[in-house]
Amino acid sequence: QVQLVESGGGLVQAGGSLRLSCAASGSIFSINDMGWYRQAPGKQRELVARITSGGRITYAASMKGRFTISRDNAKNTAYLQMNSLKPEDTAVYYCNADCLQVQGGSLLGRLYWGQGTQVTVSS
Repeated sequence: QVQLVESGGGLVQAGGSLRLSCAASGSIFSINDMGWYRQAPGKQRELVARITSGGRITYAASMKGRFTISRDNAKNTAYLQMNSLKPEDTAVYYCNADCLQVQGGSLLGRLYWGQGTQVTVSS
């Protein structure tokens, strides 16, 4: 089993910053992509940013320039630095990880999600 635990959410004023963390633990051989997604009330979950194990990054167009994703492969942890926050960034932020696990002598991939962390930006 693999657990993803997000932290760092909270209440911040518009223009402020937050840094989210996502730590993966459990029976992990390695992690391919890690990503951050968000879901606002009444809306679908959307991509914020993704990062490969090699450091290649993809951002959603609306977040590029304000948000920065990074990861520490040794710690199986991804980060999301969010600057110049706006009220429309208010959402539950989720991370996921594409994990490789050893099962029955083979490497199997499975996508895991964290429980989410609330980010609220006041105007």
